[in-house]
Amino acid sequence: MRHRRHHAGKRVARLSRRREWIVHGIGGVLWLSGVAWIVLHYFLRRAGEFGEQPHPLEIWSLRLHGGAAFAALWLFGLLWPIHVIPAWRARRRASGIVVAGVFIMLIASGWLLYYGSGDDTRAAVALVHWIIGLALLAPYLWHTLRGRDGG
Repeated sequence: MRHRRHHAGKRVARLSRRREWIVHGIGGVLWLSGVAWIVLHYFLRRAGEFGEQPHPLEIWSLRLHGGAAFAALWLFGLLWPIHVIPAWRARRRASGIVVAGVFIMLIASGWLLYYGSGDDTRAAVALVHWIIGLALLAPYLWHTLRGRDGG
């Protein structure tokens, strides 16, 4: 773990290059697999013998997304003590609060999709989940770029 000085002289935890690549890799697979599922599910359905059929890759994008989600949960736990807590103590909170808040909403809506929603609420929960998921890219980039420029 690398450290850098905050403007007030406080140390702020910065991830090692290796951990940065792990974060970007898992986050990238998670986000791209979610986008792939949306495109396959809503825009690339195929006509079949009995009406519209799911694209053959739809299930695989969902499986990849689920696996990446488990990895992201592990990553969130890893980042908490080495990145989140030190940054919180150094009062570098704005972009991290947004990213963590959005991630927590995705965890909750993902859990609801997998375990907790019935047929009557599933469509609404899915819509909320993919809108938040698509939107996560903006605060994620803000957080990442803000950290790189020391601001």
